[in-house]
Amino acid sequence: MKSLFKIGIVLSVFGIFWHSGSAQQSMVLDGIVVNENTPSRKVIPYANLRQADVMWQKRVWRRIDLRKKQNQVFYFPEEPAQGRKNLFDYIREGLLEDGTLTAYDPGPPTDPDDEFTRAYTADEVMKVMVSETEVEIFDEFGDVTGTETVYDTLRSANIKFYEIKEEWFFERQRSVMDVRIIGIKPMAEIEGPDGNPTIQDLFWIYFPEARFVFKKSEVFNRVNDAERRTYEDIFWKRQFESTIIKVSNVYDRQIRDYKTGLDALLEAEKIETEIFNFEHDLWHF
Repeated sequence: MKSLFKIGIVLSVFGIFWHSGSAQQSMVLDGIVVNENTPSRKVIPYANLRQADVMWQKRVWRRIDLRKKQNQVFYFPEEPAQGRKNLFDYIREGLLEDGTLTAYDPGPPTDPDDEFTRAYTADEVMKVMVSETEVEIFDEFGDVTGTETVYDTLRSANIKFYEIKEEWFFERQRSVMDVRIIGIKPMAEIEGPDGNPTIQDLFWIYFPEARFVFKKSEVFNRVNDAERRTYEDIFWKRQFESTIIKVSNVYDRQIRDYKTGLDALLEAEKIETEIFNFEHDLWHF
């Protein structure tokens, strides 16, 4: 009886040490500190704004080219790594897994819709993310025996541009020129019917809703690993490079409709300068 009691004690002590070792294995910290900043981040609320306080307002559409160095934080990593994901991975996760984001129909190329008039259903989002192609099946003699459906999932690496719609305004209560992003639209490079790559509009995301997803999405900092920012910070601090492609006008047309090549770039810079000069010219010393 005593020997059985001793064996039981030994097994119990062994179990405690084994459980302790397993717990230590699962609590391995890949770093020197626990990340407390990003998980606890909160969305910075916008300042209260009344229509009567908006002294001047201009709607602007911009295109963010992910091939430019300043915008590589939106593109990399192509696959999740080191606790980081690219911007489209967070958007896809919010749409398909968490249900925290809503996708809106961008409309056909001939009649685009950027006013969030129709929300996509879950099936429509999946149709955008996964394409179906019918391919022929051949036998050993090269004869067609049937067709097969091939499913191709849209990869983050296919996202080459983002378009953002924003409002620039001057508020007289605080006497500041401010900007608020209204929507963001990912654009993917896909193979066209003729075999050449073409750019396709995927969907619009309502940015005030997306801020609650972007606030916990870490972005690589080229200078300091200890100061990790989020995509919310990148948009809030305007740490991206973009080109104006449209500004509110009586014809409702884009710059490319009346300017091409270098002239289009100069027109975009001209609009940028006009917005900057508007606030500058309000003050006299």
